[in-house]
Order: sequence, then structure tokens, then C-alpha cells
Amino acid sequence: MAQVQVHREGIEFEDPTLVEGLPGVGLVGKIAADHLVDSYDMEHYASVLCEGLPEIAVYAEGDPTVRAPVRVYADAERDLLVLQSDAPVSPSAADEFASCLVGWFDSQGLTPIFLSGMPAEKDDVPEVYGIATGDGETLLEEADIGAPTESGAVTGPTGALVHEAQRIGMTGVGLVVEADPQFPDPEAARALLNTGIGPLGEFEVDTEALVEQAEEIGEAKERLAKQMQNAEEEESTSARPLGMYQ
Repeated sequence: MAQVQVHREGIEFEDPTLVEGLPGVGLVGKIAADHLVDSYDMEHYASVLCEGLPEIAVYAEGDPTVRAPVRVYADAERDLLVLQSDAPVSPSAADEFASCLVGWFDSQGLTPIFLSGMPAEKDDVPEVYGIATGDGETLLEEADIGAPTESGAVTGPTGALVHEAQRIGMTGVGLVVEADPQFPDPEAARALLNTGIGPLGEFEVDTEALVEQAEEIGEAKERLAKQMQNAEEEESTSARPLGMYQ
């Protein structure tokens, strides 16, 4: 049965925020999510068993414990949850996946932050803007996050999640950042953390290590980036100008 299986019922939250980190353009969401989990030594809180995920066994270096490919980590001190993903979502099951996951968000009273990269050539610090579902516009204004500078659409599994959140009237926020369309982009992930996630979650994010380890991160993530490039467009999260769909 499709579900989110919670392993740590004893962890309590007041008004939790969840950061979504599915792979996509520049792997910006995944890099940002991984950085939060590692920086705060977050606890494995739940396993995502929704339809659309590959039935694979994931394990980590130095740890023989097998885990689900998509997991939720928790930090009660910061009232924070992070969705960490090691596998793409099947495009044929994106709707079922989004319904399952957003349904769980709603049942837990979470405010989701969805992350997406916009393919772009960057000259300076990557631009970040926000989109909103429900009453999310108020959250963007309070965090001083700018509005889109052009019409666009979020595709892939993150697009399906945002669509489902909008459909049920859930308050949520989407962050879109300019990102390298071909390679992992730690710089764009850093912009998401500093400009969007930190202010929205009302906590400080130390991203110096992310900059220093950019080369190492690039090498570690490049294989997954190539896999995402070869996948169907709907399988990879992306934000693109709306003109591409007209």
C-alpha cells in the first residue's frame, strides 16, 4: 500500500516546514536537501513508499543499513523536515506520487518548500524567485523573496507536487533558481539556501562548506546528473518559460 512510513513517532513539531529535494536541473534541490541533512545531522524520520518510486535498495558508505530511495529527515529544534531523494520518480506515476505525498503533508500540517532549477547562463549570483500556493504569498513577502520576472511552469515530479498542493488549497512555497542545465550546480543550491530556505524557515544556514566542497560535490553528483539528462523531460524537475508550452 502506498504510504509514508514514519519511524520516529516520538519527534514532536510545532509548525513544521518541509524542504523538498527531488533531483532536477542542476540537482539544486538534491544538493540543498543533502546539505541540510548533513549540516544539522538530521534524524531519519520516515520512508516514502508512494507509487512511482523504483523498488531499489539504497545504502550509504560506511553504513550497511538498507533504506528506501526517498526518505524524510527531521530536526525538531528547527521545526524542520527534509525530503531526501536518491532516485527519480516515474513520469507515468507522477500524479499518484504527488497525491500520496501531498496528502501526507496535509495530514501532518506541514508547510512545504518546493525547489526547482531554471536552465540559465549566469553572470553573477543566481537569481531566486518564489511562487506560492494557498496563503504562501504572505510567507514569500515576509521572507523578502521576489516574484517571478517572467511567466513559466514547473515540470516533472516537483511540478506535480506543486499542482497537487494548489489543487487542495495547501499553503506552500516554490523556489526557482537560475541553474546550470548540464552539470550539478552547488552555487545555485547555495543561493536557494541563503536567499530562500533560511529566511522562510527562520534559521541560519552555513553554506561555506558547500562552496569549498563544490568540486567534490560536482564529481559525486555528475553521474546522477547525466542520468537525469538522459531521462524523459517529465522525470526531471525543471522550471521553464511558459512560452515553451504555447
